[in-house]
Amino acid sequence: MSKQYLHLSAFPCDLCAGPVVAGWVAIRESAISRETGIRQVGSICLTCGHRQDKATGPVRVRHFPPAEWEPVAGVDLGDVKRAGALAVGNSDRR
Repeated sequence: MSKQYLHLSAFPCDLCAGPVVAGWVAIRESAISRETGIRQVGSICLTCGHRQDKATGPVRVRHFPPAEWEPVAGVDLGDVKRAGALAVGNSDRR
């Protein structure tokens, strides 16, 4: 029986040094199998809204333990992305 797991990590933002939270999901077919189907779900600085996809330079990345996450059926990812852009106010500063 396969299960989906949510992974989260945090690292400093390049622009403001605030916390960037990054997430991805992966699937395990059993408790001892390797994860497959790894998908990035995004990252964002909680302070300034910068969308930094990975840590740069010699910084410490904090990895949180994976959590089992039930997939949600019938979600239109286009609606989720549009809602996320509105919530952030299109503040994708690079």
